[in-house]
Amino acid sequence: MPKSSLFNSFARILKKANLPKLPIHSPRHTHAVLQLEAGVSMKYLQERLEHGSMQITSDVYSHISKKIDQDQMNKFEEHMKNVLE
Repeated sequence: MPKSSLFNSFARILKKANLPKLPIHSPRHTHAVLQLEAGVSMKYLQERLEHGSMQITSDVYSHISKKIDQDQMNKFEEHMKNVLE
Protein backbone atom coordinates (compact mmCIF):
# COMPACT_ATOMS: atom_id res chain seq x y z
CA MET A 1 0.00 0.00 0.00
CA PRO A 2 1.44 3.42 -0.90
CA LYS A 3 2.18 5.72 2.03
CA SER A 4 -0.08 8.37 0.54
CA SER A 5 -3.08 6.01 0.73
CA LEU A 6 -2.48 5.41 4.42
CA PHE A 7 -1.98 9.10 5.17
CA ASN A 8 -5.08 10.07 3.18
CA SER A 9 -7.20 7.38 4.83
CA PHE A 10 -6.10 8.50 8.28
CA ALA A 11 -6.91 12.14 7.42
CA ARG A 12 -10.39 11.14 6.19
CA ILE A 13 -11.08 9.12 9.34
CA LEU A 14 -10.10 12.07 11.54
CA LYS A 15 -12.24 14.45 9.50
CA LYS A 16 -15.24 12.10 9.56
CA ALA A 17 -14.88 11.71 13.34
CA ASN A 18 -14.69 15.50 13.74
CA LEU A 19 -11.18 15.26 15.20
CA PRO A 20 -8.33 17.68 14.60
CA LYS A 21 -5.60 16.86 12.10
CA LEU A 22 -2.86 14.75 13.66
CA PRO A 23 0.37 13.26 12.39
CA ILE A 24 -0.18 9.61 11.59
CA HIS A 25 2.27 8.46 14.28
CA SER A 26 0.40 10.30 17.07
CA PRO A 27 -1.76 7.31 18.11
CA ARG A 28 1.33 5.05 18.14
CA HIS A 29 3.27 7.58 20.20
CA THR A 30 0.40 8.01 22.67
CA HIS A 31 0.04 4.25 22.99
CA ALA A 32 3.75 3.86 23.73
CA VAL A 33 3.75 6.56 26.41
CA LEU A 34 0.64 5.13 28.07
CA GLN A 35 2.25 1.68 28.06
CA LEU A 36 5.35 3.07 29.77
CA GLU A 37 3.27 4.99 32.31
CA ALA A 38 1.44 1.74 33.07
CA GLY A 39 4.80 0.21 33.93
CA VAL A 40 5.53 -2.13 31.02
CA SER A 41 9.17 -2.96 30.46
CA MET A 42 11.15 -1.25 27.75
CA LYS A 43 11.85 -4.68 26.22
CA TYR A 44 8.12 -5.43 25.98
CA LEU A 45 7.48 -2.04 24.37
CA GLN A 46 10.37 -2.49 21.95
CA GLU A 47 8.94 -5.80 20.78
CA ARG A 48 5.39 -4.43 20.61
CA LEU A 49 6.50 -1.48 18.47
CA GLU A 50 8.80 -3.74 16.44
CA HIS A 51 11.84 -1.53 16.93
CA GLY A 52 15.18 -3.06 16.05
CA SER A 53 16.59 -2.43 19.51
CA MET A 54 15.59 -1.31 22.97
CA GLN A 55 17.93 1.65 22.55
CA ILE A 56 15.73 3.05 19.76
CA THR A 57 12.61 2.66 21.90
CA SER A 58 14.31 4.19 24.91
CA ASP A 59 15.71 7.13 22.94
CA VAL A 60 12.32 7.96 21.45
CA TYR A 61 9.93 7.38 24.34
CA SER A 62 11.45 7.24 27.81
CA HIS A 63 12.09 10.97 28.34
CA ILE A 64 8.66 12.35 27.45
CA SER A 65 6.42 11.67 30.40
CA LYS A 66 6.36 13.71 33.61
CA LYS A 67 4.54 10.81 35.25
CA ILE A 68 7.40 8.45 34.41
CA ASP A 69 9.91 10.97 35.77
CA GLN A 70 7.95 11.34 39.00
CA ASP A 71 7.46 7.58 39.39
CA GLN A 72 11.18 6.97 38.93
CA MET A 73 12.09 9.68 41.42
CA ASN A 74 9.66 8.20 43.95
CA LYS A 75 11.24 4.75 43.50
CA PHE A 76 14.70 6.22 44.01
CA GLU A 77 13.66 8.13 47.12
CA GLU A 78 12.09 5.00 48.59
CA HIS A 79 15.25 3.04 47.83
CA MET A 80 17.41 5.66 49.51
CA LYS A 81 15.22 5.61 52.63
CA ASN A 82 15.87 1.87 52.89
CA VAL A 83 19.59 2.29 52.28
CA LEU A 84 19.97 4.97 54.94
CA GLU A 85 17.95 3.17 57.62
